[in-house]
Amino acid sequence: MSFDLVGLGTILKVIYSHKKDRDRFIREDVSKQIKKEQGLKTSSGGDFYVPFWADAKGHVSGALDLDVATRGRVAVNRKHKGRLYPILAKSFLLWWNEKRRLRNVPIRVIDERLTAKYVVEDNGTIKIENTLSLIVGDEGRRLIYPYFCENPSLSEEAARIALCLMSASINSYEPSEMRVLDVIAGKSFSILDLPLEGNEKDLFHTQYGALMADWKKEKAKQEE
Repeated sequence: MSFDLVGLGTILKVIYSHKKDRDRFIREDVSKQIKKEQGLKTSSGGDFYVPFWADAKGHVSGALDLDVATRGRVAVNRKHKGRLYPILAKSFLLWWNEKRRLRNVPIRVIDERLTAKYVVEDNGTIKIENTLSLIVGDEGRRLIYPYFCENPSLSEEAARIALCLMSASINSYEPSEMRVLDVIAGKSFSILDLPLEGNEKDLFHTQYGALMADWKKEKAKQEE
């Protein structure tokens, strides 16, 4: 996946990483893109977080136990999942159990495959997908977008941008129903507790534009 067509969580991770990590992400992404254009194979082990998130959704729906499922994933691939998967599971369960305790109402999963795109003209497209949709008692619906990255954690500014882009690109939910969840931190954000300041689109467009400008310079450099 090149940065001109990229998931919301991934692009926020890159933008808010330290410069050294940001530059490394750009170099790696450019290298993969060039190989792809040349018809060469690039390493593709799938999205590291997809199996975990599928298990988390299964836990919420009552189809499985996340602790048990996580132990199974680790047993199969301890080298790559042995450290982070248990951390993800523990943090998610702390967040989920606390939410259920505070609400103390039935919570039901909505079976839907929601996808959305936020287009930044002349730069690229941000994908918003693999969300978790819920009905919370009589309170209405919730749409939860997961942010998985361990470092950097999701700052309030990044969370506001995520909520802004979700609100701008998803019409089937009200902005007040949307949440972005920092899974490892076990913390969710909404516009109810983190109101938008009105500058989120401009802020993101500036940051994303600068990132893509650096990406194009790196691509030209590697193609010399």
